[in-house]
Amino acid sequence: MKKKIIIPASLFLLGLISSATTHAQNRGSNASFKKGSVSFNAGIGSGTEYKSDYYNAGLGTKGALEFGLWQAGPGVISLGIEAGASFSNGGYYYNDYKTSTVVVAGRSAWHHGWNVRNLDTYAGLSAGIGFHQYRYSNNGKIKQDEVIPVFGGFIGASYFITPSFGLNIEAGYDITQIQGGIIIKLK
Repeated sequence: MKKKIIIPASLFLLGLISSATTHAQNRGSNASFKKGSVSFNAGIGSGTEYKSDYYNAGLGTKGALEFGLWQAGPGVISLGIEAGASFSNGGYYYNDYKTSTVVVAGRSAWHHGWNVRNLDTYAGLSAGIGFHQYRYSNNGKIKQDEVIPVFGGFIGASYFITPSFGLNIEAGYDITQIQGGIIIKLK
């Protein structure tokens, strides 16, 4: 009985997706990120746990500025900078364990729009430095600051509501693990 319902429903969904994709491709390519593009995205989400400090990765926030520099097949390679921070509280050994990492990094991504108007999807890597601090009480206040190397990888997607403003989502191991926010096309 379940197969009789699932198979037609699956075929219906496959047809609907195929129709939507064909319709989007027939509207023409309108790559949202091209060679010469400049964009800024900012978001908030779940922070990344740096240094394996056994803490509860809480809040993370990140902003990135990217410049479309090279055409690479059907997409564009960008270079840019990103900055943000990851904060947490509560830890594995101490309830008052708090940590924060402020990161400044370079980033590069490959952008591709899949011939869907107003869509930009991308994947990339980042590398930079992090200013890491942790603090807790263990019969007295303990605080340590250190500078650490940080490396990241991410995937993301932006959908432009207007020609210069849109919504953005990114996921991976970067300053944030997953974040949602906005994107502004500056050029």
